[in-house]
Amino acid sequence: MNHKLGSRTTLCLIAGLVALTGVVACGPEQAGSKQESGGSQPKASSNAVAGADQLAACPSTPSKPPVSNALPDVTLRCLGDGPDIRLADLRGPLVVNVWAQWCGPCRDEAPYLAELAKTGKVQMLGIDYADPRPELAVKFATDEGLAYPHLVDADKTIQRALKVAGPPLTAFVDKDGAVVYVHHGVLTSQQQLDQLVRDKLGVTL
Repeated sequence: MNHKLGSRTTLCLIAGLVALTGVVACGPEQAGSKQESGGSQPKASSNAVAGADQLAACPSTPSKPPVSNALPDVTLRCLGDGPDIRLADLRGPLVVNVWAQWCGPCRDEAPYLAELAKTGKVQMLGIDYADPRPELAVKFATDEGLAYPHLVDADKTIQRALKVAGPPLTAFVDKDGAVVYVHHGVLTSQQQLDQLVRDKLGVTL
C-alpha cells in the first residue's frame, strides 16, 4: 500500500511539474511573439512586406488648402518606405497610375511609365489598387522598374472619385493640384503617354 501510495504521489508531482513547465514555457514564447508582431509594424508599414524597402520612398507632403477637381481627399499608406500620403495635398505636374499585380494590362503599360519616370520631367505616383497580395505587388513594382513612390488602396477608397472600374487608370494632375484628365484603360504606347503629358500637363519631353 505504502509503495502504491508513494508511486501515486510521485506521479502526481511529475504531472504537476510538467503542467507548470508548460505554463512557464508559454509565457516567454507568447511575449516573444507579441514583440515580433510589434516589431514588424514599422512607422509607415514600409517593411511589413519583404523587399518593400527597395521601392522608392514616399515623400512627406505638407498640408495644402483644398482645390477644385483635386484628387480625392483620402490618405493612403506607402507601399515602400515613408509616411502615409493625403492625395488632396499633391500638386503637379504629376502622373498618377492605378495598377495591381494581378492586372495583365498593367504589366503591358508598365514599361512606358518606367520610361517616363526616367525623364524626371514630371512627378510620378503609383497606387496599388484592390490588391490582396502585397508581396507580389512589391515584386511587380521592382521587376518592372517602376522607380517612383507607390501607395496602397486595398479598400478601393479612390473608386468613386476617379470612377475606377478597374486598373489600369492614369490621372494627370496640374501644378495647382487639379485633375485635368483621367485615362481609363491601358496605355498602348510610349508615344501615347508622352503625348498625354504634353497635351494635358503642358510638359515638353
